[in-house]
Amino acid sequence: MKALERYGSPNIFNSDQGSQFTSAEFTQKLLDKNIKISMDGKGRWIDNVFIERLWRSLKYEEVYLKADSSPKEAEIEIGNYLSNDWGPLLICVISGSY
Repeated sequence: MKALERYGSPNIFNSDQGSQFTSAEFTQKLLDKNIKISMDGKGRWIDNVFIERLWRSLKYEEVYLKADSSPKEAEIEIGNYLSNDWGPLLICVISGSY
């Protein structure tokens, strides 16, 4: 819930059906902030294909290949990678026009 305090409330919270996300205490906190709850169905591996590919590509094409001198440099380089290499695709996915 610290993320909600730091970044604000999203319109929808999507998760898998893990017990940490289905507890009454957790879901009530979301509902109290008028956040809609969306949970993937059991065995819906396909829902995660895009994000799993993104993280794999980021690790193998950016993080593992470089020895950034500081966390700040890593943050900048990862930001550049996401903006330049994945930016157009991320915009399409977020807007639903893929």
